[in-house]
Amino acid sequence: MEEQAKGLLKLVNEKQIEKNTKFLAVASGKGGVGKTNFAVNFAYILANDYDKKVLLIDADIGMANVHILVNVNTKKTLKDILNGAKIEEIIFNTRGIDILPGFSGIDAINEVEDTAVLRFIQNLNSISENYDYILIDTAAGIDNKVISFIRASSQTYVITTPEPTAIMDAYALIKSMKKLYDYSNFKVIINMAKSEEEGLETFERLKTSVKKFLDIELTLGGILPFTKNIQKTVRKKQIISEVYPSDKFVLQLKRIAAEELKEPPPEIKQKFWEKVVSFLRKG
Repeated sequence: MEEQAKGLLKLVNEKQIEKNTKFLAVASGKGGVGKTNFAVNFAYILANDYDKKVLLIDADIGMANVHILVNVNTKKTLKDILNGAKIEEIIFNTRGIDILPGFSGIDAINEVEDTAVLRFIQNLNSISENYDYILIDTAAGIDNKVISFIRASSQTYVITTPEPTAIMDAYALIKSMKKLYDYSNFKVIINMAKSEEEGLETFERLKTSVKKFLDIELTLGGILPFTKNIQKTVRKKQIISEVYPSDKFVLQLKRIAAEELKEPPPEIKQKFWEKVVSFLRKG
């Protein structure tokens, strides 16, 4: 697995140099913090609001659910790549996002540990240059597969909530990557915050511990509120960014995307051009 991880890291670095393809991992120390919902909606905004070519990889092997959130029944999954299928045969497109679906099943995890990463690398090599962004939705927690994907990514969004156990597990993830692999390219997303103040307080607690014990200056990626529309859309297998584009969660997520791209949010750009047109009409 160590050699496979090195191979993936080398491939990613080469591809990012060749075409500025950016590889982003989305990770969390524990489940239930909204990691996959963040990944799906982040991919949707990058693709639809900013016209970026995005591939979302469901790397939560054994517990895959990206296809559930986008309400698409997949006949082929990442598991088929293990059996020799080409990556192009597995990817499907929905709402402007290319998605490589993962698969579920405890028996499949051992297969992945034995052969999947290397075969996946070989397949990824053939298509990565077609994308501006490749988002990797990893499994919650820490194992060899998660570590490999994080190490290969130019940046990792760590999703946590204000709950003490979520903060503790996020710290454990960051600590493991720093101590074992000297990886420190993290942005923290505080999800399900009741208020901006709670989100900032949560981040400051994590930031202080990480600085004190790991000597890492953490970056706050953003604070996301929990809204009723999130529950509603998840139950209905809808993407909240598509159905409720003005929801507070979505607006904050758009700001996170704007920061990632170093571009103003779409609504700000639109208002700018509206002003230009207005000025031109007035002469």
